[in-house]
Amino acid sequence: MRSLITQKDAKRLLEELKSFKPRVSKQWKARANAHQAAIDRGDPFETAKVYKGLARLEAQDGLRAQDKAHLAQSLELLTEELACSLRKSPEQARKMLAEVAT
Repeated sequence: MRSLITQKDAKRLLEELKSFKPRVSKQWKARANAHQAAIDRGDPFETAKVYKGLARLEAQDGLRAQDKAHLAQSLELLTEELACSLRKSPEQARKMLAEVAT
């Protein structure tokens, strides 16, 4: 079990996510495996990259079932992490994530 990221790291995560330009694989199986591995590692910065990549893909092409599951899982994990680290409500954390995902 790991500790939550600090408030400083949470702000850095949001800043990095804002400028991150995701490249997601067009091969759904390779993409799903890479995203699951990133989520399983438990690193919020990697989870944030999964979230942004899938959020952008959803806006462009739509998502397969596994992609939708990974998007929901990454959003939930990041929401909890940011809400606790930044002392915000889950709704506020989701709004912050939505703003940097576009």
